[in-house]
Amino acid sequence: PTLRRLSHHLLAHYQKGSRPVRDWRTTTNVAIDLMVYAILSVDEKNQVLTTYIWYRQHWTDEFLQWDPARFDNLTQISLPVESIWVPDILINEFVDVGKSPHVPYVYVSHHGEVQNLKPIQVMTACSLDIYSFPFDVQNCSLTFTSWLHHIRDINLSLWRQPELVKFDRSVFMNQGEWELLYVLSHFQEFSVKSSDSYAEMKFYVVIRRRPLFYTVSLLLPSIFLMVMDIVGFYLPPHSGERVSFKITLLLGYSVFLIIVSDTLPATAVGTPLIGIYFVVCMALLVISLTETILIVRLVHKQDLQPHVPEWVKHLLLERATILLCVRDRKKFSQSRTQSSDISRQVENNDSTAKLTPYSCEDPRECGAVGGTRSTLAFAGRTEGLAALQEVLRETTAIRQLLEKREEFRDVAREWLQVGYVLDVLLFRVYLAAVLAYSVTLGTLWSVWRDA
Repeated sequence: PTLRRLSHHLLAHYQKGSRPVRDWRTTTNVAIDLMVYAILSVDEKNQVLTTYIWYRQHWTDEFLQWDPARFDNLTQISLPVESIWVPDILINEFVDVGKSPHVPYVYVSHHGEVQNLKPIQVMTACSLDIYSFPFDVQNCSLTFTSWLHHIRDINLSLWRQPELVKFDRSVFMNQGEWELLYVLSHFQEFSVKSSDSYAEMKFYVVIRRRPLFYTVSLLLPSIFLMVMDIVGFYLPPHSGERVSFKITLLLGYSVFLIIVSDTLPATAVGTPLIGIYFVVCMALLVISLTETILIVRLVHKQDLQPHVPEWVKHLLLERATILLCVRDRKKFSQSRTQSSDISRQVENNDSTAKLTPYSCEDPRECGAVGGTRSTLAFAGRTEGLAALQEVLRETTAIRQLLEKREEFRDVAREWLQVGYVLDVLLFRVYLAAVLAYSVTLGTLWSVWRDA
């Protein structure tokens, strides 16, 4: 058969141990090509990229040439790859042997052109930048070079045009987590310690992560919890429901971080921006809870609570209400006026009680005066006098108790007004901090993507 005769003719005296040139000064030019088939995995912790590529080599073997007329016009034949010379071209970034299928044959044309086509699972080292996770773009290089032969023996070139290689997605599986943007190619020479130069062909595989899954599972729940924390400020500050509500939010956010901790990429070099985002959100929740505890402590009514200082009234109930455009600042002023009137009325009652004979401080004096009058007016009614003295004593105690209770109510009302104004002030400061943080975070992500 023709194929057998041609194979015997080519391999009978073939020596695969030497470079296939008749003149040793002739350079063997190897043209290579690459097509990305799939992105299998991206290991951020170990900085390893696993890809599956279709790799092609093309070179000329001067000892594998024949005349097609002598072999039934046969112009192409497949030969075992173990029987011919193959260039020792490797990938510099290799870190592990992949599970690549073995292709045992190569195609040889009658001009001596050898085509070696094979799929390769490539596990290469890559400097992965996870700063903008999950909106990150990775650029990993695959450097093909001859491990032994310098550029005078083996030179490298690109099989196709760089533009065709750059946007070739014809075989790429586009249903995974990563999206192939483009593949750049670059030829360069390098030398080690002023020795002979070596040729190398670099392919830069640029991929982008699809962020939809991480946006739905990471960002949106965190944003919802932060929105609920802001809405919690509209609960009355003097009730304990706000404290329990914010503690529940903080606990829920802690559980959420424990759940998503395995999803976030981890490296020893840096922290992704989304990790900083989660930490700052946790800090904002803690600050919100601290502010709520402060306000509840401030407005809580206590018997030993002193009057609101005048400078606090001036700053919060007058200046701050104007600055914050609080609609109820007239009500605050009226309540302050009513409190002043009540205190003046209490003082007038005290002074009137001192002038009244029945408001003496010592009950014995009151008894003496009452006894004298009773002796002059109603002689012999000692039992009625004792009952009257007891009634006056009880009435005086009740009046003092009511005045003290009214004073405590006024003090509690003043602190409640101060707490409301301070709550509005702190809420707006907190809201401004959240907005500034959101704008800063979005700007950092946008600047990184544009860069």
